[in-house]
Amino acid sequence: MSFKAVLKAIVFLVILFVMLYVGMNNTDKIDFSFPVASKEKIHATAALIYFGVFAVGVLAGTVLSSGGGKRGSGGDSKKK
Repeated sequence: MSFKAVLKAIVFLVILFVMLYVGMNNTDKIDFSFPVASKEKIHATAALIYFGVFAVGVLAGTVLSSGGGKRGSGGDSKKK
């Protein structure tokens, strides 16, 4: 296992800890408005909304960094 992978895992765990800490201390219900998705306000705990926004960000970052490019576009690909 490379040092870079371990460092990424540690940073991700620190971010998860911060998310947990924020969620534990924000249990009040709030109104969340996102007019692009819906005209209605979402009435939920701040921790749940925070987790949802965090999860969308993680998924978007994973999709954007996963490569998704053309297959075989590297320099060592074989042409038929």
